[in-house]
Amino acid sequence: MQAKGNSAPAAQMKMLTDRKVRELVDEKRRLVEVPYTATLAHTMNTLVANRVVAVPVAAPPGHWIGAGGSMIMEADKHTGAVRKHYIGMVTMLDVLAHIAGDDAVNGGEGTEDVDRKLSVPVSTIIGQSLEGLSLWTLNPNTNILDCMEVFCKGIHRAMVPLDSHMENISGVELMESASCYRMLTQMDVIKFVKAQHDFHDILCRMVRDAGAITDTVFAVSQQMRATDAIKCIKTMSLQAVPIVEAPKVPQEALPQLINGYGKKLIGTFSATDLRGCPVSQLSSWLKLNVMEFTARVFENPSSHGAQDLVIFPRVLVTCQLDSTLSEVIDKLVSRHVHRVWVTNEEGMLLGLVSLTDIIRVIRAHVLALAEAQLASSVGHLGN
Repeated sequence: MQAKGNSAPAAQMKMLTDRKVRELVDEKRRLVEVPYTATLAHTMNTLVANRVVAVPVAAPPGHWIGAGGSMIMEADKHTGAVRKHYIGMVTMLDVLAHIAGDDAVNGGEGTEDVDRKLSVPVSTIIGQSLEGLSLWTLNPNTNILDCMEVFCKGIHRAMVPLDSHMENISGVELMESASCYRMLTQMDVIKFVKAQHDFHDILCRMVRDAGAITDTVFAVSQQMRATDAIKCIKTMSLQAVPIVEAPKVPQEALPQLINGYGKKLIGTFSATDLRGCPVSQLSSWLKLNVMEFTARVFENPSSHGAQDLVIFPRVLVTCQLDSTLSEVIDKLVSRHVHRVWVTNEEGMLLGLVSLTDIIRVIRAHVLALAEAQLASSVGHLGN
């Protein structure tokens, strides 16, 4: 039994260093993208139709500087001639933040103003958020452990070239040329770990003991308007905020984020959920408070996407301090969410566990065990 225990760290490390990111994207669908000339309305419809939160923007080569100085190209596989340059990433949050940024939406010109803002090219809003500036490629030969290092630092997705010309490089790159790409996300890595049997020792730990909880949580009150919530999460580079009961928030403070710790959790306002917001209803829906807005999004048939996908009730995805990492991962994967709120038995908010947190904890655990095993082996040799 002792020998088996000693082999666990080696098995975990071997699993993460032998397996490559290519394996995680081989079966994924082809890259969903939009051209730089696409309007925001077209971009929004693409996000909704494909049930994705972000899409890369493609432009003709030689005329653009990519996000963060990136030079990520698509080239003909046989001739090497460059066909397009990916110049940035655009999310649903970027689109809605562009619209919500104009006070006219809040009571001025109404529908006509929304239509005007949705008619501009998607290239005009690239770089307005941190997400749009993080356009990266991840070499297909990068091992899972190195990929986890990238993703635990807050990069949520990276493009993986299927026929990379940079075979001897691993990790993220700002320069790449390939004939075909796939999108690798944090969720893909989590699903990979979930499917393995070698990580039971860490996945059975409680989130409290594993150090997976972020206890500083910015929240919005149930009275905040959707348009103000969108501005707040964009400004703070957040993907989602909890909606909490905060009846004593002064009127002048309603458009601001508040400390959610210890407050009653009643909902979630998420960038992922925003993809269910139909273009035709934007003008009126953005004026609603966040609880009304999320209810309308859920009730909208287009937010459910393809008919073969499971439609879940609009319930909060939560865990408690003694929930295991395995239980949290099951909720993340089955509910298609990027974070789980941590609450006590009374439903008071204590923190959150995100995909980033879980990847960070698992990677740190594997490295610590491997280091301890190495130290033990060296000690035995010394004796």
